[in-house]
Amino acid sequence: MTTNAFPRPSAEEYAPYYGKYVELVPGGDLLETMGHQLDDVWQFFATLPEAKGDHAYAPGKWTIRELLGHVIDTERIFAYRALRIARGDQTPLAGFDENSYAPESLASKRKLVDLAEELALVRRSNLALLKTLTPEVAARMGTASGHPVSVRAIAWIMTGHLLHHTLIVRERYLQDG
Repeated sequence: MTTNAFPRPSAEEYAPYYGKYVELVPGGDLLETMGHQLDDVWQFFATLPEAKGDHAYAPGKWTIRELLGHVIDTERIFAYRALRIARGDQTPLAGFDENSYAPESLASKRKLVDLAEELALVRRSNLALLKTLTPEVAARMGTASGHPVSVRAIAWIMTGHLLHHTLIVRERYLQDG
């Protein structure tokens, strides 16, 4: 697979809400960025002290464990959407309620290192899928959460979503050391 299958998507390829994630992703080879991100994120979360896993930066916010469970679930959902659209399925794909998913993931009962490993496995699987796509397939459009979206936009959103949550952990959860 050539890297030109994943140029930065245009704003017409995703819902406005996702622009914040797409804009976080640096330019260049997206699949290479996703691979480096996988290594960096695994190292970061796998080496956090377990005691930090139960920390929430404010009342009503997820703990670091719950945040990781959310990222894992969302990465899977994005990959499912990308697969369906890549295979030519034009069925509109439903959204999901991230807040109802979080407690059901049981992430709060798991070790940070195990959650980090699961995230790495999910990302590796997603990269394996994305590497098989041609530029034509990556440009395919479908509908998710009531909005048009391309396969390549989903890959950029997936990358930015993980970056967004990693930055939040660094800036809001660990600011006190």
